[in-house]
Amino acid sequence: MSATPTLLRAAVLGAAALLTAVTAAPAATAAGSGPEPAPGAAYKAAHDTLGPQRLTPDQLRLAATKQAAAARAYAEARARGALTVPDATGTLGAPAATGASAALAGYKLSGAIHQSQQTSYWCGPATLVIAQSAHDEVAGRSQRDAATLLKTTTSGTAWYGIDINVPSPTGYPMVDALNYRLPGAGYVPKALPYTPTATDKTAFRQHITHNTDNDYAIAGNAWEVPGGPHLVGHPNIEIFHWVAIDGYNTDTAAAEVNYLDPVGGVSTSVISWAGPVPKSAHISSDTLTTIMGGRGYVW
Repeated sequence: MSATPTLLRAAVLGAAALLTAVTAAPAATAAGSGPEPAPGAAYKAAHDTLGPQRLTPDQLRLAATKQAAAARAYAEARARGALTVPDATGTLGAPAATGASAALAGYKLSGAIHQSQQTSYWCGPATLVIAQSAHDEVAGRSQRDAATLLKTTTSGTAWYGIDINVPSPTGYPMVDALNYRLPGAGYVPKALPYTPTATDKTAFRQHITHNTDNDYAIAGNAWEVPGGPHLVGHPNIEIFHWVAIDGYNTDTAAAEVNYLDPVGGVSTSVISWAGPVPKSAHISSDTLTTIMGGRGYVW
């Protein structure tokens, strides 16, 4: 993580578009051609540095398989009343089912264990060890080892474009590191346009529900820009940042999620604006999807 855009644009590398074999750099939404541009989308379009991303054939197949499973499970949970959603007036309705089949109210978490990042640019390594702990429940791993694996530099941890030292690297270091450390996890990247669509936002709700229910966290790559939405406690400046998204609100069908922020607990001598940043926070899933626009997440 860093608030120095000229350094991080060269290192973070993610010009995210859609999950296709070859994608064009995401463009700002033209008037009348789609959803209203998200706050900050024009800034991202003007300042991004990378064009197309590539997914391997295996990633494309796995992403399609996981998407189908996540969408099916999400729909089934809503049908049996395990997830509630706002009604047309915006008021939360009661679950369709009651008793043992109904989910407990509140947040369901994967159990990730927070770590504060140890340098101003180790949000990626911290997120890797936090996300890994959600599944294997091991705390206290070395961020230095994670930084070495991810090829993190003083400019940060890349979203895309870096092959790390694992068998068959794909260019997505966080994806490859999580799959290397958690064999069988099947993590895939989900790239997002500068203005995420309604479909993107629904997919993110399905993905966090799927991952949490299967005891895995999501690694989110935020791109916060002036005038756009920000994570809790973050200032209104450009920040590239990794966070671990580790749960969702069952009362709202994952319209709100929980995330662990590596900046939480960091000394202001390391990151000047770290003081008000919580270690754990709730945020609208739609807002978080917008924050990750132009980059994406690993699920």
